[in-house]
Amino acid sequence: MTPIAVAIVNYNTRDDLRTCLASVQHEGPIEVVVVDNASSDGSVAMVRDEYPWVICHANQTNLGYGAAANQAIGSCTAEYVLLLNSDTLLRPGVLEALSTYLDHHPRAGIVGPRLVNPDGTLQASCYPFPSPLDKLLDKSTLSRLIRFVPVLRNQYLRTWLHASDRVVPWVKAAALAIRRDAFELAGGFDTSYFMYFEEVDLCYRLFRAGWQTHFSPLATVVHVGGASTRQKRIAMMLQFLASEVQFYKRHYSPVSLLQFKIVVGAVTVAHVVIDTIRLHQVRNSLQKARLAEDLLIWHSTLSSLCRP
Repeated sequence: MTPIAVAIVNYNTRDDLRTCLASVQHEGPIEVVVVDNASSDGSVAMVRDEYPWVICHANQTNLGYGAAANQAIGSCTAEYVLLLNSDTLLRPGVLEALSTYLDHHPRAGIVGPRLVNPDGTLQASCYPFPSPLDKLLDKSTLSRLIRFVPVLRNQYLRTWLHASDRVVPWVKAAALAIRRDAFELAGGFDTSYFMYFEEVDLCYRLFRAGWQTHFSPLATVVHVGGASTRQKRIAMMLQFLASEVQFYKRHYSPVSLLQFKIVVGAVTVAHVVIDTIRLHQVRNSLQKARLAEDLLIWHSTLSSLCRP
């Protein structure tokens, strides 16, 4: 088994990070690096006090996920690096399984493990590269209907059961086992993405360079999800859209970008109509507040789509 390091990016998730590091410690990685993006919750002090064997870099400003991930991986010396979100928990045997998988699949630049929610249910982590058609399927009832068609369900990644090894377009960045040679040849994460789509962009560039992205259920990682982003829901949803548009501009034609904007615009208008009606019908104050927040997001989305 080739030695494997662990790299973690953190932002204001001290308690999740503590739990994550405890699970990492039991796996005996060759080295562990934490890059903190200017947290204000005492994350850095916790790491240095409770896990002094961890290399901890405390950034003075929030550099964004991609830049921090590059910094963390660059601080490791191992040939393989497991990049983790701070709100993850390693199940026993994860590092050995992922390292062995990379040893046996030399064309794999990235391997994504099986992700599960804290209650043990599957968390989907494999997706097709972005396209207007996939966006339409994902945002319509068609995607839900595919779940009931056995042949299509296993072909369509959004409804696939994640039960076997498979070459996939891209995997969720909550946990990525990375081959350093491939990562460096691709130039690492594109730091112009502040948050979201960094892993999509990286997997796409690896694909164009002849590398593969794999999924393997032989290793399992618990992922809480949204520990950092839920703190600023509206801003993060708009950031997701901005990053998705950026991906289209970098890799696709203007026609594809226009088609994408039409699909998202149509879906968003539908949300505006439906939520406006619901806002006038509900009586619960919490529901009203949530709907009002959603409407702000939909209107902001439409404004963003109109920008060049």
